[in-house]
Amino acid sequence: MTPTSRHGNALGPVVAGVDGSASSREAVLWAAGEADRRGQHLRLVLGADLDRLGRFAAFETTERLREAGGTHLAEAHEAVHERFPGLPVERELSNKNAVAALQEAAAPDATVVVGSRGLGGFPALLLGSVSLAVATRSSVPVVVVRGRTDRPGTGVVAAAVRDETDADWVRRAAAEAELRGGTLHLINVWNPLPHVGNMVTALDDPGDITEQGRARTDALAAVVHRSHPALTVTTATGAGTATAAALMDVSGRADLLVMGVRRRFMGSGPALGRLGHAALHHARCPVEIVPRPGEPEQEESWR
Repeated sequence: MTPTSRHGNALGPVVAGVDGSASSREAVLWAAGEADRRGQHLRLVLGADLDRLGRFAAFETTERLREAGGTHLAEAHEAVHERFPGLPVERELSNKNAVAALQEAAAPDATVVVGSRGLGGFPALLLGSVSLAVATRSSVPVVVVRGRTDRPGTGVVAAAVRDETDADWVRRAAAEAELRGGTLHLINVWNPLPHVGNMVTALDDPGDITEQGRARTDALAAVVHRSHPALTVTTATGAGTATAAALMDVSGRADLLVMGVRRRFMGSGPALGRLGHAALHHARCPVEIVPRPGEPEQEESWR
């Protein structure tokens, strides 16, 4: 069972990736705010990749990298202390690469926070390779900090859902909304195109399908309300082909977009669904990817 914090919620400590980039600094400060809301400590982690580099780089080079890593961590710690002077902060300079270091640093109840871009990315890329790898492989929830973090908060936490089977991970989104004193917004947009020609679309018209989706979403909202009775839960449902666009529109009005995913194993390793990738590349607010237990599923209509 996940231990509760001193604020009474069941969200654990926060681990933030540090690399000295502007994106990393934004992510660290977002992570600090999250840890402060939770009443948990913040752990700053920099993966220097010295285990690999030490096999072929000169000693002087690895020492310079170690010193630079220590400097990046100290600067991140100072930025957090200025904004959140009472927040407990730990620092770790790991010899592993960034992905492995963050995975190792995260306790089972932790949340990992990374920026959307790193130091080595190309300007044309929308998402850094480290951010994508962490979100794809982590066994704990990962937040990729996107969009403007300096805009006024709305208190809205949005969750992309389908039905009552999402209840376990949606309760996490509900806890995030409660921390913000805000609203949980459940969005269920059903794309009929993958099912054209099967028995579902042959027997049901779009209005019936939308009504079924609304009933499933309302049932999920009722489940969430029973465990979070003081929380305002709103819903939005619809059928259409622009599923990703609907989520991106919602992300412009939310403080956090939460998605529960089961990884799919492609030839090169685990991968997120289509909608998960779209959110990580285009959302206008931070995106939280929550691993769901069970076997990877077939591509789903809303992903």
